[in-house]
Amino acid sequence: MPHTTDTRSILQHWREAVPNDRLAHLIKDVTRAQMRAFQPRLAAQGVPFGHWTFLRILWEQDGMTQRELSDRAGVMEPTTFTAVKAMEAQGLLERRQLPGNRKNMHVFLTDKGRALKRKLVPLAEEVNRISVEGVSEADVATTRKTLLVMLVNLAQDEAQSSGE
Repeated sequence: MPHTTDTRSILQHWREAVPNDRLAHLIKDVTRAQMRAFQPRLAAQGVPFGHWTFLRILWEQDGMTQRELSDRAGVMEPTTFTAVKAMEAQGLLERRQLPGNRKNMHVFLTDKGRALKRKLVPLAEEVNRISVEGVSEADVATTRKTLLVMLVNLAQDEAQSSGE
């Protein structure tokens, strides 16, 4: 794969230059490496990486408004609008207003968009399997638990900072 050198240099950086750097940096680098492994798999199916998040959300909850989809994806509305238009042009979803609500556009997967789940989820699972090869199930469970506690802590901090 073309990005192997990039990931190897990141690994060398962590082992040699900054083995005790902040955890946030390590999490970011692992995320980037997973994305680099996943992108070519998606591309082989004709799906841009930027569409993956929207597909995942809609597979779980079809029919959201574009604003709700933006919020769930954690991106700005213009980004969602652009992706939705492109995905609509590919026949993966359609936008429509619900009866009695002329204000909001709702986003619905087409049969083609729903069918992609059977092809793409196994690719994501493959990347996840690769990333935890050689890691015990107990360590994976501990890592998951730790990351969830970190999310709770950060959510509480965010709530306190915003005065909730």
